[in-house]
Amino acid sequence: MSKNSRLVYSTDGGRVSEKPQNTEAPTGDGIVRIQRSSKGRGGKTVSVITGVPLVGDELKSLAKKLKQVCGTGGAVKEGNIEIQGDHRDTLKATLEKLDYKVKLAGG
Repeated sequence: MSKNSRLVYSTDGGRVSEKPQNTEAPTGDGIVRIQRSSKGRGGKTVSVITGVPLVGDELKSLAKKLKQVCGTGGAVKEGNIEIQGDHRDTLKATLEKLDYKVKLAGG
């Protein structure tokens, strides 16, 4: 290589592996917690559901059902379900009907 040459592509690192997905349900005290949060969201409020003992498609399916009950959007991020808006009471009632032990956490 000449000294003016720049390395543009290299196979030196091998294949880049994808981040492994967590296939185990989170272990905790068995209580689903619902809290209201607006940090890092430009002042918009979301209801964050943590401690749900589900992973993967089951967690996404539960999130979809909760979004439909609240009539709003949301997402699954890092094993937590985020529902747009402050729907803690509705979410608590819905999750209790599904036989989860639920607590309202935070403010």
